[in-house]
Amino acid sequence: MGFLGPELPTVDLAEWSKGTRGERIRPMARHWAEVGFGTPVILHLFYLAKIGLYLLGGWLIAGSTPGLGGPTAAGSWWSEPIVFEKIVLYTMLFEVVGLGCGFGPLNNRYFPPMGSILYWLRPGTIRLPPWPGRVPFTAGDDRTPVDVALYAAVLVAICVALGSGGGGANPVSHHGVGLLPRWEIVLILALPAVAGLRDKVIFLAARGEVYATLTVTFLFGGADTVIGAKLIFVVIWLGAATSKLNRHFPFVVSTMMSNSPVTRPRALKRRFFERFPDDLRPGRWSRVVAHVSTAVEMTGGVVLICSGGGPVTAVAATVVICFHLAILTAIPMGVPLEWNVFMIYGVSALFVAHAGLRPGDLHHVWPAVLLTLLAAGIVITGNLFPRKVSFLPGMRYYAGNWDTTLWCVRPSAARKIDAHVVAIASMPQAQLERVYGKDRAVIPLYLGYAFRAMNSHGRALFTLVHRAVPAGCEDEYTVTDGERICSTAIGWNFGDGHLHNEQLIAALHKRCEFEPGEVRVILLDAQPIHRQTQRYRLIDAATGEFERGTIKVADLVTRQPWEDDVPVEVDR
Repeated sequence: MGFLGPELPTVDLAEWSKGTRGERIRPMARHWAEVGFGTPVILHLFYLAKIGLYLLGGWLIAGSTPGLGGPTAAGSWWSEPIVFEKIVLYTMLFEVVGLGCGFGPLNNRYFPPMGSILYWLRPGTIRLPPWPGRVPFTAGDDRTPVDVALYAAVLVAICVALGSGGGGANPVSHHGVGLLPRWEIVLILALPAVAGLRDKVIFLAARGEVYATLTVTFLFGGADTVIGAKLIFVVIWLGAATSKLNRHFPFVVSTMMSNSPVTRPRALKRRFFERFPDDLRPGRWSRVVAHVSTAVEMTGGVVLICSGGGPVTAVAATVVICFHLAILTAIPMGVPLEWNVFMIYGVSALFVAHAGLRPGDLHHVWPAVLLTLLAAGIVITGNLFPRKVSFLPGMRYYAGNWDTTLWCVRPSAARKIDAHVVAIASMPQAQLERVYGKDRAVIPLYLGYAFRAMNSHGRALFTLVHRAVPAGCEDEYTVTDGERICSTAIGWNFGDGHLHNEQLIAALHKRCEFEPGEVRVILLDAQPIHRQTQRYRLIDAATGEFERGTIKVADLVTRQPWEDDVPVEVDR
């Protein structure tokens, strides 16, 4: 990796361009396996600096709480319950503004490096209500001044709480500082919920499955808040571990480690594959890392909440912190960096500093039990019916098993999107050309294809391109990852195909009036945990669905990234 410039694969563009898509992906996949995306070192330093600013902001906000002694007394107040409350809300604010997950070039965001607040404070942008036909006053897909006001109210409510002092008695506090006022907590829970019914993207971008759920525990009071938060942490770990019980996760490990700035030696990166350069399926090291990390997530939280302190808690906390540090230092695509920092803080503030508080110490059992069962129930539903539940509340984080899409867009359709969609960012191809130049932009485009193909579902997506577009016409389309379309159209993306499915297709067609054949979209559902198949749909943006069928997971995991000949079972 270069310090200022990217390390791109060297190819003879004229000869390379003559190959099929699979043949062009092959050298890109090999490059990814031993280099990764080739991100300049300065970009990794940029993300590290952003983590530093996140930590600085959290320290200053928590330290300004009345009664704690100021920022310089952090050693005495870092584990106070009110400080945990503020760090939760501060991280929620960080995410919903757009500074957290999905920020910057490692999430294909160049100009500007974020969307979120730039879109959601602007009337006329696209919104995606979760149940427009069922919930009154949520139909439509145009952002109105009401939506802007709701989003602004969310930001203001969180900021008010961050500046508040504690109230009431708190037996867990060493400083005698109470928890945040309940009315502030209720307001913070209500506003994102209402805004989320108008636009599900805002709720998901706030990482509501983590921070909103933890905010509910603030209503319990006293020790119950700490214990309730511990239970939610355990659900997060167990849910994420359960979703990794599949054949996809080793592909995530090999792809992530190839792109990690920590595993820089090429010889080390190659060890994560079966036999570089000809067999780029995950190798033994990838499988070992996948199994060990799943075991840590599955057992670490349970040991922490049951151990009650002492050497067992110390060892378990160290292992879980190292697990999150491993993800953090890999700086994975999508960059969920602050989330991992928050989880490390949570391990220390909840399970180490308050190790003696266990579920048996709850004063009011049922609120905590019901919240835990609700969170766990959503995870179970998401794994059984992934098409119905976003991978975020389903807690299928980095499991390699999520809904994905590929968009096949003719130049005429791209011009329509630029002309008729209210957006901050330009279309993905235009962004790449601006960064790399018109002639060289095809290289990072195909590196993106290689990244998708290195994951097991990529084999299915590129196979289905042949079925999605008319025979002999593939060169007339630019094949674009649905996440990039989503980034341009709605201002936020984080690997969730629920954000660029039929709902977004309809919203874009409404504005652009595509001609039949101008935009063809491949939608691939995640694998349900109890089945070994994935379902797909092929959509024409103008005329609707024209094919659906099934693909076997076994046919995906045995192929190479450049092989796009996966058997397909067509339903209709």
